[in-house]
Amino acid sequence: MGFFIFRTMRKFLYLLGLILLGACGSAEVRTVDSNAAAQAKNQESELNDSSEVTSSAKTNLKQTPSSEKVKEIVSPSSVEKHIEYLASDALEGRATGSKGIEAAAVYIEKQLKSAGVKPYFETYRDSFDAKGKNAFNIVGVIEGSDPELKKEYVIVGAHYDHIGNGKPVEGDTIANGANDNASGTSAVIELAKYFSKAKNNKRSIIFTLYAGEEMGLLGSKHLAQRLKEDGVNLYTMFNIEMIGVPMVNKDYLVYLTGYENSNMADKFNSYSGKQIMGFLPKAKEYSLFMRSDNYSFYEQFKIPAQTVSTFDFTNFDYYHQVGDEPQRMDYGHIANVINNLIPGLEKMVNTPEKEIIWNEKK
Repeated sequence: MGFFIFRTMRKFLYLLGLILLGACGSAEVRTVDSNAAAQAKNQESELNDSSEVTSSAKTNLKQTPSSEKVKEIVSPSSVEKHIEYLASDALEGRATGSKGIEAAAVYIEKQLKSAGVKPYFETYRDSFDAKGKNAFNIVGVIEGSDPELKKEYVIVGAHYDHIGNGKPVEGDTIANGANDNASGTSAVIELAKYFSKAKNNKRSIIFTLYAGEEMGLLGSKHLAQRLKEDGVNLYTMFNIEMIGVPMVNKDYLVYLTGYENSNMADKFNSYSGKQIMGFLPKAKEYSLFMRSDNYSFYEQFKIPAQTVSTFDFTNFDYYHQVGDEPQRMDYGHIANVINNLIPGLEKMVNTPEKEIIWNEKK
């Protein structure tokens, strides 16, 4: 949840007498040298085909009731390949405006193109200025199959930037951002691949990856305003943030920010036939609804625009730190989350009417 959640977490952890988390976004980003860039290019080439299915990755699915009888459409190994690349040292923390985030963008574009997902604009890139830095969101689209419903849009998104450098630990300064938010980025890539192959969406789906989130939701603010000005008929915005490790002792798989302000959780669980989304009190206490890219779309469109996550303030100790490394991710869990999101999303993009509504009390 990027830049905004950091200060809240810091206060929370201080009150509990824990170690303060490292500051976000303050360190200067080192330039990726030619050797690192070459390493990134070589690794990217090896990872272009990430669709094979395997059950060899370690999994921790027993902790959620939604792990039973889920169809394995997305494999742990596919997710792992995305995160191993995006959170590699070669990309040096994917700070907005850096060579590392450029390499990440190229990788994402190739994944969308190989899956047959078309650019939403003339290219996949939606360019904007990020406090003097050249930045861009990545935006693809799968057109709906229904002559009327295809005029309505659902956005599935995540931010793909991170903070670059963090507080040094044993000589390591790269804040790799595996959980935050290579995990969410991998989910968007895999969902785009699935819907492109399934061709079963009556509404059109826009797949978005944002830069500038760690600088204050800059990318999503820019894109939301642009789509609003273009008159896009946006139904819902579904954001995915920090799903790298499971929650413990919960009767739901992911929590939904702004839970009480819409019927999204109820409808999604009904669509899925199981308890996928739940209410996390800390998410309400810290106003997480306002602290991730979903909020940019709520501000512009006043629609159900919400985020799902499994980071609950107790299950991951490396937020905005150099320890947010790929080896700490639970790939079985991430794949399980994505697979369990598919049925609900399928129904969301196919219902004859707009069943998910915003019910915030004025």
